[in-house]
Amino acid sequence: MPQIIACPGGFCFNGLESRRRSTRLQAQVLTGSLFGVEAAPVRVEADVSGGLPRLGIVGLPDVAVREAAERVRAAIKRSGFEWPAGRITVNLAPASLRKAGAGLDLAIAVAILGASGVLPPGRLDDLALLGELSLSGQVRPVHGALAVARAVARAGTRRLVTAAGCSQEAALVAGLQVLPAGSLAEVVAYLKGAQGGLHVVRSRAEDLLARAASVPGPDMSDVRGQIQARRALEVAAAGGHNLLLYGPPGSGKTMLARRLSGLLPPPALEEALTITQIASCAGLGCQDGLMTSRPFRAPHHSVTPAGLIGGGLPPRPGEISLAHGGVLFLDELPEFGRRVLDLLRQPLEEGDVILSRGGRRAAFPACFQLVAAMNPCPCGYLGDPARPCTCTPHAVQRYRGRVSGPLLDRIDIHVEVPRPSPAALSGQPGEETAAVRRRVLVARAHQEKRQVTSADGQSAPAEVNGELRAGSLRRLCRTTPAGRRLLEQAMTTLALSARAHDAVLRVSRTLADLDGCEEIEAGHIAEAVSLRGLDRDHQRPG
Repeated sequence: MPQIIACPGGFCFNGLESRRRSTRLQAQVLTGSLFGVEAAPVRVEADVSGGLPRLGIVGLPDVAVREAAERVRAAIKRSGFEWPAGRITVNLAPASLRKAGAGLDLAIAVAILGASGVLPPGRLDDLALLGELSLSGQVRPVHGALAVARAVARAGTRRLVTAAGCSQEAALVAGLQVLPAGSLAEVVAYLKGAQGGLHVVRSRAEDLLARAASVPGPDMSDVRGQIQARRALEVAAAGGHNLLLYGPPGSGKTMLARRLSGLLPPPALEEALTITQIASCAGLGCQDGLMTSRPFRAPHHSVTPAGLIGGGLPPRPGEISLAHGGVLFLDELPEFGRRVLDLLRQPLEEGDVILSRGGRRAAFPACFQLVAAMNPCPCGYLGDPARPCTCTPHAVQRYRGRVSGPLLDRIDIHVEVPRPSPAALSGQPGEETAAVRRRVLVARAHQEKRQVTSADGQSAPAEVNGELRAGSLRRLCRTTPAGRRLLEQAMTTLALSARAHDAVLRVSRTLADLDGCEEIEAGHIAEAVSLRGLDRDHQRPG
């Protein structure tokens, strides 16, 4: 009988060795995984060894990452490469970090090809890859390219290969060479050193910001009449104040709110990058890569708490984060759920939201300007001279009680928007947005010159007036003696809370900036009190 001799790694028949190959090849490449609106660098390690054919992905992958095994196998074969024979293990490091999304496909495929000997050694050094693979081997864009590009750049990587559809966005990161690729075959050809392959994308951030001021939008000249509401809109834009518009249906509340973002100054580069990163993580990126206009978000009153502040696993940004740097408009404010509205209190004070999901904390920027609109009663015609109100006092009280007093105290300006007269509707157009915006920019310039000195002696630009709190509020809002007496009288007569007192001071500071005054005068206090309509008319809900 033939003699069977056990040998390391296999069996020997009749002295002839038929041992399995024990050669082990390894390769690793860098990519990134999203969590909230930030990304963490992920190192993809591939190992090809002898054994039964199998592809295993370890390192806390989610469903989309686990399904990458089938996409990667089909993409490699369709691109003309041989699928490695043997056992393939892909590790996503760090192993304690949960990985999500299909953006790891390209990195997994390249790591497997590197471990199988298709790519020359050393070609994957100082390189990151990001993209989803189709079954035919095409590279598709993914959400959050800017966040991943920032993460791999912080990790020291200087080259990023990604899909052409998100290359402009990734190229916004300074010092990072972004190479757009259309297919897996193009990426492999580039890594093999083929001539005329991938080309570096040039960032156009400065050019896009320069053209941002000329982008047309809804103009203030469309608003006829409504002098006080137009003035309130200008003050809100100049100081970054939250605004509540109340009045009968069809009086122009929504029209006014949609024109506020056009009055705001254009975002600086770093602020535009943050706005772009948040929108990209939510799948709302733009074709040019950089979002140069301030966002305007108007969620429906049926929005859930998670839809408003963010949530899920992995967590996604909510409406208040998508409005970061811009305007959040809540139409028909009392129709929103009481619990949903109360969730706005902390973001309005702090400017961000921190959620804990899956053992990790996700920080969502939420520095937005709130604009709300509501009717004075359920039918909408309380106090309207043309149409009588049909609501009972109890119905009016219950309707207004849906908006809590603490939330209203966080809104600096609430102004009535009455029904416009026929003469105003057929009259001359109002002042254009460009003219109002010039005054807003001058007032913002006064605020920027004002410096806040920190405890260590360093100085930083002051906040906009709508963000002033506590010590900085008292220090920067210097009031004349007549103004102080008028403010004390208003506090006593209107029974203003401490937060409402600070709101009057903030609005007065903005009015003084619009007039070019260093001190807050009595006229500024009087106008600020007039812009607290619900306090002044004793119409506070609740």
